[in-house]
Amino acid sequence: MRREFGRLAWLVLGPAVLASDPTGALTAPTPVPFETPAAARPRIVVTTDPELDDANSMIRYLLYASDYRTVGLVYASSAVHWSGDMKGTRFAHADREYSKPGAVTCPCTSYRWPTGQLHIDRAIDAYAKVYDNLKMHDANYPTPDYLRSIMRWGNTEFEGDISHDTAGSDLIRALLLDGEATPVYLLAWGGESTIARALKSIEEEFGNSSDWPAIKARVSAKAVIVPSGHQDDTYVDYIRPVWPQVRYLERADGVPVGYGAQSQVSVGDAAYYSTAWIRTHVLERGPMGALYRGWGDGQQMVPGDTYDFFGEKGQTAQELADAGFVVWTPPQETGSFISEGDTPTFFDFLGNGLEGYRSATPGGWAGHRMTRDDQERMAAMYELFMKDPGALTKLPRRPEDPFVGAAQRDFAGRLAWSTASSFGAANHNPAIKVQTPAFVSARPGQTIRLSARASDPDGDAVTIRWWRWKAADDYPGSVNISRADMPDARLTVPRDAKAGQVFQILAEATDSGSPRLSHYAKVLVTVAP
Repeated sequence: MRREFGRLAWLVLGPAVLASDPTGALTAPTPVPFETPAAARPRIVVTTDPELDDANSMIRYLLYASDYRTVGLVYASSAVHWSGDMKGTRFAHADREYSKPGAVTCPCTSYRWPTGQLHIDRAIDAYAKVYDNLKMHDANYPTPDYLRSIMRWGNTEFEGDISHDTAGSDLIRALLLDGEATPVYLLAWGGESTIARALKSIEEEFGNSSDWPAIKARVSAKAVIVPSGHQDDTYVDYIRPVWPQVRYLERADGVPVGYGAQSQVSVGDAAYYSTAWIRTHVLERGPMGALYRGWGDGQQMVPGDTYDFFGEKGQTAQELADAGFVVWTPPQETGSFISEGDTPTFFDFLGNGLEGYRSATPGGWAGHRMTRDDQERMAAMYELFMKDPGALTKLPRRPEDPFVGAAQRDFAGRLAWSTASSFGAANHNPAIKVQTPAFVSARPGQTIRLSARASDPDGDAVTIRWWRWKAADDYPGSVNISRADMPDARLTVPRDAKAGQVFQILAEATDSGSPRLSHYAKVLVTVAP
């Protein structure tokens, strides 16, 4: 019945340009990518393995559940976490961490997979305890029962296994075949095997039918993979060769929230990862904060896991190694930030005004569009990290980041919502409205009037700051914004700017509440001939 319903859903084929050769034969269609309507929230599926950073990312994700439409929460495998098939089948993949000295030796029946309640379940249970508080601040928060209803088990048995359907792949498949003409953003916090299986299931059913070109085009227009790195081989081996027009949304230089982030950011930004800040604004903030893992908390993902030494308190790297741990990232201050390595996959979907997931306004707290240079730079850093985990702490710190403080204070603000007994007991983000058109075309030398107005639901004072996000646009030089700290400012397009270059100009409103919260608006200026 499921297969027949899927076929009926394709009576309306959606936007696809069907091309013909000179003989009149139908050739492969070119999909027109779907976009989330302006007034709608994006549809998101999270696939996640039980790594520590996934667990922390899930806490932040649910605190922002009002900002998007979560349509799936799926357990998945990766190169470093797989559950096994419970039949005693032994598995190993060449060149994985378990082949390194000091690690568990595989083939294994499972690898670093905890038993019992897992991180999605735990996070929803904590969310349920604070749901009544959260919904006072935003009515769009989904109920805990709804979140539980969309929780599934995906392809967890072995790394990269796409040989059979699972409840998780079936859910993704149904979303990609439904009648809604909006994207389905598929967040891959672990490997992409459950996503790959959903696509392969569609190919197996429709691949030999006359409808296949149009079906494939529509699915390609809907599916958007947002990866947290390549954590298995299924994208390279299956998705990219068979589904080359499925969008793959990668970002570079976003707010650092991975392992060792406090060693990468500026000294000023590092305060937002410190023991004092994490304790005050996260760990002591109700059930959601108490679930968050900090250094030296005495916990382990799986008992005896030689890669998980984060619960150990006050030991040096050498002492940890002597105790049998594989020390792959330097120890940090007890109680400080560990990691939310998968949070960048949803940073651009937060309702902070940046709308970084949209193709017309790319970039936000997750960073800017990834270029080939970014990929090569990140690959080189990864190679350095694999040779010497401590090497990253020896690199020069990044300059002060324009988003780190705002993102971390916003996280603290959401945790404050979760413990506030009334709307007035917590701070809320200001609103900002730009009176300048969001998309402007201007000639070199032309001056543009920038105008914005802000308000605050709590009656706090609000400041407006205009600034150019140079990392996200493609003009290499400087840009003059006069009166940048006023609601009305002026931007002069440099005379040497070339036609087609785009400037990302942000209006940032920040209130005087505690914690100070921000909201943004974008003006994209394209240089005209």
